[in-house]
Amino acid sequence: MKMESVFWGSDDLVTEKIPLPPPPPSGASTGYCKRSVTNRSSYCVPTAMKDSWDRLFDEGYRADVFIQTENGGIIYAHSSILGMASPVMRDMLKQSRKRGHQQSISILGVPYDAVQVFVRFLYSSCFEKEDMEEFALHLLVLSHVYVVPHLKQECERRLEDGLLTTENVVDIFQLALLCDAARLSVLCQRIIVNNYKSISATEGWTVMKESHPVLESQLRRFVTDANSRQKERIKKRNERMIYLQLCEAMEALVHICRDGCRTIGPNDKDLKPNQDPCIFAACKGLESLVRHLAGCKSRVPGGCIHCKRMWQLLELHSRLCADSNACGVPLCRNFKQRSRKQCKKEETKWTILVKNILRANAISGRPFFSWAIDYFFMTD
Repeated sequence: MKMESVFWGSDDLVTEKIPLPPPPPSGASTGYCKRSVTNRSSYCVPTAMKDSWDRLFDEGYRADVFIQTENGGIIYAHSSILGMASPVMRDMLKQSRKRGHQQSISILGVPYDAVQVFVRFLYSSCFEKEDMEEFALHLLVLSHVYVVPHLKQECERRLEDGLLTTENVVDIFQLALLCDAARLSVLCQRIIVNNYKSISATEGWTVMKESHPVLESQLRRFVTDANSRQKERIKKRNERMIYLQLCEAMEALVHICRDGCRTIGPNDKDLKPNQDPCIFAACKGLESLVRHLAGCKSRVPGGCIHCKRMWQLLELHSRLCADSNACGVPLCRNFKQRSRKQCKKEETKWTILVKNILRANAISGRPFFSWAIDYFFMTD
């Protein structure tokens, strides 16, 4: 196989056939540094090129800029690299005064070592893991101020991957807001909401309360809203569990009246007390209610709560039953006829209950019971 190499001459287009380069030996190194999944500290560039960039920074060969840092520290750099890596630095260099063949800019407010790590990243897009863990917050600020998006993303990832604690999350949250780090600020807010009791007792929270009372008030409101939503979710979950229990009770009731279960059932069924356990957990309780209803002398008019509960279950079944004439559950047809004479308020209450039971059954993924009606879904 051959590859065409095209050259432009002075008069016409010349095409020359040149062979492809031989493949590298098996197992030989390609000379490229690999990007670490855990460290995320380098890009796919040749190792030799990365080393050259590092040497250029370390040795300051023909450096034409010196950066003044805290406590009189000086870092030598190259204006072309700084200007290409950061548009802010490019503007600073345009406005800086020259001292002979060199220009001077200042980066104050952060430690000398953090500035050195920052400038090194501008050369080779690399950093040491230990440096990132120590100066992540300073580097986040520098990358935001001097518009270095790749470094800013790395700082956010490092902070998200394990540098956040209950002690520093308030400070990092405020810093994330100042640096427009939206994802990091949302993560910090979530941690604060989920651990509000312990975080509100930290020194960082006390300082924020004094310096930024509006922000502290907003966080309190977020916590209150989150607690309200959590309570609402728990309430709905408990209600759904009740509806599912009622749904299972209806199936168990039909099972008892149609097939029989252990010690109770229709007269034409041969019951076996020692049969396998019933698949319906509600059967045992329903057996007790049915036996109580059969022998109770107080019944509903006398205020018997057990009888009243059984009557309610029978009426609920009639509301769900698709064919009361062929149903084997006692009084199903009577309750169906009685429901047509009830007041609108009572009818609405039962309709809502039936809808919620059918909806909870559908959400749970359980098979729809064949004896029940389904027109309630069509009226939403």
